[in-house]
Amino acid sequence: MMKGLKIVVLAKQVPDTRNVGKDAMKADGTVNRAALDAIFNPEDLNALEQALTLKDKIPGTTVTILTMGPARAAEIIREGLYRGADNGYLLTDRAFAGSDTLATSYALSKAIEKIGPFDLILAGRQAIDGDTAQVGPQVAEKLNLPQITYAEEILDINGNTIIVKRRLERGVETVRGKMPLVITVTGSARECRPRHAKQTMKYKHAKTVSEIQEASEDYLQLYNSRPYLNIPELNVNDIQADVTQLGLNGSPTKVKNIENVVLQAKESKLIQNDEKEIEALMIELIKNHTIG
Repeated sequence: MMKGLKIVVLAKQVPDTRNVGKDAMKADGTVNRAALDAIFNPEDLNALEQALTLKDKIPGTTVTILTMGPARAAEIIREGLYRGADNGYLLTDRAFAGSDTLATSYALSKAIEKIGPFDLILAGRQAIDGDTAQVGPQVAEKLNLPQITYAEEILDINGNTIIVKRRLERGVETVRGKMPLVITVTGSARECRPRHAKQTMKYKHAKTVSEIQEASEDYLQLYNSRPYLNIPELNVNDIQADVTQLGLNGSPTKVKNIENVVLQAKESKLIQNDEKEIEALMIELIKNHTIG
């Protein structure tokens, strides 16, 4: 029987970009996250489902959520716990503020080294607040690990060999990789399962150290009697990071503007269910390079 896997899922709390307004950007070029609702990055949920599927198949597998952000990002860890994850870490420090993908991947890689040995690192292909698809591959490079991108499904694991189906622009391919490695998952992968009632009841009072500071005496008694309610926090000193590679100072990327783009159709053409009209439309679309 195969031994259980240790899986780390990189998850991000992102602003809901469906509701971008005039206050969505600060003067320094960073996103004003306080002005936008925060949600679990969609493709990170796809990655979480792949991890939970492996946990279902391979006894002894553990799934750890790692997220970087302010104190409120702990909600992402709780959401992962509700769906079946085993534990999580919040990477939080003022020194991380304003980090681009380069600084973020550096901090995450240092945190992963701190967390300990692992077999797989799973992450969404990209976050909806940046759409760069850079963090996962950059983490792999900083940890000197092989990587598989655009993963749609983990098909099989045999020993330390993993077989993955990739969804590419012009087709599908199946590849093999050696663990440990990093896998980034696309939005075409299976949707994440909903919250599990028992998991939700078990972890609804889980809190980070910062959140516990404002807790009542009754909660502290509950917390002390149930160690699994502790969500560990990691700061710059914990991960032994070089502060010059973090935050705005360690981020060469500068955002000049942010806006909400809504695509609207300006022209339309009504055709009948007729082969000649359909053929004429296809010819027109090809000529104006809409298709082909």
